[in-house]
Amino acid sequence: MNSTQQKTPEGTIQVPAPTGWPLVAAFGLTFVFAGLLTHVMVSILGVVTLCMGLVGWFSQVLPLEVHEAVVIEPETTIPTTLNPRVRLLEVGELGHRARLPLETYPYSAGVRGGLVGGVAMAVVAILYGLIGHKSIWYPINLLAATGSADISAMSYDQLLAFSGTGLVLAIIIHGITSALVGLLYGVTLPMFPRRPMLLGGILAPLFWSGILFAGLGIINPALQARIDWKWFMASQFAYGLVAGFVVARHGKISTLQHLPFAMRAGIEAPGIIDEKGEVEP
Repeated sequence: MNSTQQKTPEGTIQVPAPTGWPLVAAFGLTFVFAGLLTHVMVSILGVVTLCMGLVGWFSQVLPLEVHEAVVIEPETTIPTTLNPRVRLLEVGELGHRARLPLETYPYSAGVRGGLVGGVAMAVVAILYGLIGHKSIWYPINLLAATGSADISAMSYDQLLAFSGTGLVLAIIIHGITSALVGLLYGVTLPMFPRRPMLLGGILAPLFWSGILFAGLGIINPALQARIDWKWFMASQFAYGLVAGFVVARHGKISTLQHLPFAMRAGIEAPGIIDEKGEVEP
């Protein structure tokens, strides 16, 4: 009695048993040809592996093929009804997959977070001036000098002294930069809709500081020589953490990325959205 004539248990079928010996034989044949280009010992190893694979493989099929019983799982049929209209599935319904967030923070939340984070960043910078240089005007004049003149032409005493023009220029530069960085932060928030503190407090400061540290030596070496990077990183983290906190407390808005283009564009498409005046039965 061969394997096909053996009694099959109720509710099962006989299928060929899985085996890895063909893979072993394939590796052995590969080693045989690889040894022609490398060393004879590689070919010898390939021959041994090939023989082991062939013997194991043939023992699975000769003189009788090895089978195993597999339980039959009844197929469940879902009745379908003909519908001339296309059904619009909600995200997640019937296993519908969607990767985009349904809700995220508005861009205005990023701008607000950027402005408030700029205040926290300014506080850290003033502390650096008091502790490191005994003057709150040092970081202010340092920032103003980057947008007004060559910083290498300014002496250390000039950076420590009060300058009305430098104060106004520093406020403008810092305010615009904080708002723009906050807007960029708001644009990238959909990538981290549930973790605004992660993006603003850790990832963004590391990314931004790394770019400045790598490029400032080429763009303005004199400015890079006057920056204390430990305090700079501290101010960046303060900016990001406060901005992320402000954004996290802001209300979310619904996104439209998961909807069809016709609905996002406001176009009436038969089978997708209802016609005007049509009453749903």
